[in-house]
Amino acid sequence: MIELTKVQARQFILAAQGLLGSYRFSGKDGAYEFIRQAGCIQYDPVDVCGKNAELTLQSRVKGFRKSMLEELLYRDRLLVDYADKELSIWPAEDWPYFSSFRERSRVHGESFPGLAELEQEALSYIRANGPVSSDTLPIDGEIFWHSSMHWSGNWEKNSKAARSVLEQLYTDGTLVIHHKNGSRKFYDLAERCLDPDLLPTPSPCEDEKALLLWRVLRRIGAAGLLWDKNSAAFLGIPMKADQRKEIFSSLEASGAVHPVRVEGIRSLFYYRSENEPLMQAVLSGEIDRKPRLEFLAPLDPLLWDKTLIAALWDFRYSWEIYTPADKRKYGYYTLPILWGELFIGRIEAAADHKEQILRVKNIWFEPGVRKTQRLLSALERTVNRFAKFNNCTAVEVL
Repeated sequence: MIELTKVQARQFILAAQGLLGSYRFSGKDGAYEFIRQAGCIQYDPVDVCGKNAELTLQSRVKGFRKSMLEELLYRDRLLVDYADKELSIWPAEDWPYFSSFRERSRVHGESFPGLAELEQEALSYIRANGPVSSDTLPIDGEIFWHSSMHWSGNWEKNSKAARSVLEQLYTDGTLVIHHKNGSRKFYDLAERCLDPDLLPTPSPCEDEKALLLWRVLRRIGAAGLLWDKNSAAFLGIPMKADQRKEIFSSLEASGAVHPVRVEGIRSLFYYRSENEPLMQAVLSGEIDRKPRLEFLAPLDPLLWDKTLIAALWDFRYSWEIYTPADKRKYGYYTLPILWGELFIGRIEAAADHKEQILRVKNIWFEPGVRKTQRLLSALERTVNRFAKFNNCTAVEVL
């Protein structure tokens, strides 16, 4: 049994995620490569200084531009928007694995009277006229409907019929998101957008347990190290504690993962077997530890398990976007700051696209952080790079 210090565990996780040392990912190909490694990255429509998925990529991919993700999704069709860890972005090649999601959605949709007729009406219109949004689909009125995917926000209520029909066909897999205009989604037939050979491909998983094994292994790969305990990193994967233990045992028995102990923590951690060379490099002290200063997304894979982050880094982060203003400790949309192997604080910045100015509203440093010239210079470089990422030509510190 390998035993790691907390420092080594931190190094392994950061290196596995491409956040320590020289950039492992570069350009549009690098963005796609990282998403394939992570399995999925979470999507959120709020855009204060970049959307969550874009923020996730800019911290790891050298030269990343927002247009790269849009191209991968809606021009190259190498990625899709769909459920996984809440609403996520993941490789289109994984489409067959989620066939049971789509089948459950279709069965769910059959329980709503009148929905089938509206679906046929919508599909006929889309076939004749191309991509539509809920505002351009000529279906009026409301329908009693709720999504089988809880992230949609529609639960047992009358909702706009056009929107409900489109979301139902989307979760069924009949439609996919063709493109977005801001946060507005335009849908088209999956057969027009995805590889036609991919659509009828059955799931490689023979049963639900096999699917659980695949999904848990995928999340371990995204995090680098995950422990055998209830974790927000498994959000969207339906399993209880006994199932989780069985899944970890099965993955270990098959050689897909290896267990490891971390000093001062009772729970076992697991890492994917293909990361064994990285583990050995960490143990021998041979990994690239060149420090980088990065701003992380609120729903970044590194932050999926905030309890784990607190245990390993003694850093406590809360996304306060839904916290009432008078109860916020920091800001509406703050991003953790990673400097080398440590979290050193938080930054609140907002992009004014009209004026092309990135406004830095506040920076909070963690207790004990020494504001050396080296750190401040790195921070200034990252702020300037972040402004460019947000298509801003100037920075204003408030």
